[in-house]
Amino acid sequence: MAVIHDDFPARKRCPPVGAFVPPKFSDRRLLQSLLILSQEISALEPLRILFRKTSASVIRKVGLFSILFEELVQDPPVTSFPPSAVLCFEELYIALQRIKVLLEDCSACSRMWLLMQIPSISNSFHQLIVELSTLLDIFPAKELDLSEDLVELVNLIKKQCSEKSAECLDLDDSNLRTDVLKMLENIKRKIVPDYAKLSEIFEKLNLTDSTSCSNEIQNLEEEVQNQEDKSRAEAIALIGLVRYAKCVLYGASTPKIAPRRQRSAAEVNIPADFRCPISLDLMRDPVVVSTGQTYDRSSIAMWIESGHVTCPKTGQPLAHAQLISNLALKNLIAMWCRDQGIPFDATEVNVKPSGVFPNKTALEATKMTVSFLVGNLTTAQTAESADRLVYELRALSKTDSDSRACIVDAGALPSLVKFLASDNPSLQINAVTTILNLSILETNKTRIMETDGVLSGVIEVLTYGSTWEAKGNAAATIFSLTGVHAYRKKLGKRTRVIRALLDLAKSGPTNSKRDALMAILNLAGDREVASRLIEAGVMNVIEEAVESLAEEAVAILETVVKRCGLGAISVVYEGSMVSRLARVMRDGSERARESAAATLVSICRKGGSEMAAQLSAVAGIERVIWELMGTGTGRARRKAATLLRVLRRWAAGLVPATESLNTVVEQSTSLSNMMMGSSTRIVLPA
Repeated sequence: MAVIHDDFPARKRCPPVGAFVPPKFSDRRLLQSLLILSQEISALEPLRILFRKTSASVIRKVGLFSILFEELVQDPPVTSFPPSAVLCFEELYIALQRIKVLLEDCSACSRMWLLMQIPSISNSFHQLIVELSTLLDIFPAKELDLSEDLVELVNLIKKQCSEKSAECLDLDDSNLRTDVLKMLENIKRKIVPDYAKLSEIFEKLNLTDSTSCSNEIQNLEEEVQNQEDKSRAEAIALIGLVRYAKCVLYGASTPKIAPRRQRSAAEVNIPADFRCPISLDLMRDPVVVSTGQTYDRSSIAMWIESGHVTCPKTGQPLAHAQLISNLALKNLIAMWCRDQGIPFDATEVNVKPSGVFPNKTALEATKMTVSFLVGNLTTAQTAESADRLVYELRALSKTDSDSRACIVDAGALPSLVKFLASDNPSLQINAVTTILNLSILETNKTRIMETDGVLSGVIEVLTYGSTWEAKGNAAATIFSLTGVHAYRKKLGKRTRVIRALLDLAKSGPTNSKRDALMAILNLAGDREVASRLIEAGVMNVIEEAVESLAEEAVAILETVVKRCGLGAISVVYEGSMVSRLARVMRDGSERARESAAATLVSICRKGGSEMAAQLSAVAGIERVIWELMGTGTGRARRKAATLLRVLRRWAAGLVPATESLNTVVEQSTSLSNMMMGSSTRIVLPA
């Protein structure tokens, strides 16, 4: 696919309202506004890289307008302007405002993106100058009774504006654009850019060091969010070119001091509208069903595939099984994730589900960059030089799935292994974080597990890492790998993994504790591993963590109780966990309250009258349950209704020590529905 002019449309920016609506001022106030606006434009610096001649010419012409307006403000020729003059001034105000917006927008724009838009922006400058010339043609100089000097000034401005604006298209700029387009086309054909030509292009764009290239990449990433899918893909191709040039021309960046990986969605309070009603997790791919309700694609697809023919939230029959992407909500979630520092793959437009790459230029640029970095990594002589290269791989590995696949395919894993044991804290952090980012891609998990030394190295960092951040990112890597059930069992059999995670969850700082708890939660999903966790003392860790990280701690307890039954209940019975769960049910977040209620239901179901007695002994427990039945989520209300029934049956002596309370769960449905109102709610598995 050749890159043509139409692939790079004008940038999507929102100019001020004043750019489209003339001010409703008095005659004198309107003139003053024109004077201020023209002076503001005249004070602007001409663009320094592209459109230098054009911007200087436009600013110079507007400077003449400012002289005219200053004379009219200081010595008005008439006491009241005729309607034709007022209309002309209003139109001039709009034109000048548009000129100001265009100049400021070009100044703040990515240089690469601005280069690609040279034809359209040149045309915009030309049209604005033509518009000024047209307004001067109808300017009522005679009706305003202007002096001879002002008439001459108007004629001078008119003459300059009516001249052929060949200068609006600078030949050097146009040639530079052609060079970049050719280079992009060559990259698409797997032709490595000529070093001298690449250096020449970047010197002309004043991208002369690693920092300026990094800033350019950030500006291009903003463009990715401002464009439609096709143009967004082309912006990503430009990012690939700049990233490649940055590494090849100026070397890898110096790692930032104490970098911190992006947070996970579990670390922040997710807005209710961004949670899937089924999983209660952050929606990554929101879709709309026939009833108009929105769910995460994977959750609703599983619901439908399991044989359900109704909408989970409303209970209405689904007219069809078609799922329509909710792009507006997806964009809102992506923006929120960016603000919160949470990874979100909304900008990953390179890969289609079929595995076809619609933007081959971006893919080939990524492969060239990765090949350069990995090749230099194998020959790095010092820890500092290796750290810079690994840092670049780390940055690249968090951009998109293409990059993650390319890095592993290029053989980076064996090179990264030797740096996991490095004495350089920065190098160790960057190495383990790169592996963490690579593990996000499902196909990479197998490569990580099967490559000699990688898993052992990650476990070593988890146990003896030089910093808490390194340990936390190693724990997050374990969490990512345990997303595959087979690897969950394999990792759960390693005593070192369980012990290191429990130690980190007990003594680490908050962020590292959370990483460890999330990994423990995944491991607890396997029955055998859950038993090993209990033997290793996970209950003690949960008791401490429930005060500061209630959501994660209670979720682990819920899973362990569900998997281990009486083995977990006996530990709960001997401690103070029931009263702690009651406090979470009263003061915790929405998700933590739901998990606490579900855990207490499991405890009472499996622990019989002894556990029910402990629950009833908690001061004010019935009030807490009633509050949850009135304000909790659908599942929380249902669990709270079950707990209330348990307490009442226990008070009546109807709950023997070994009684199964499955009938209680069934009988509580009517009470739950009564508290939830007439609308149907989602009923999730216990």
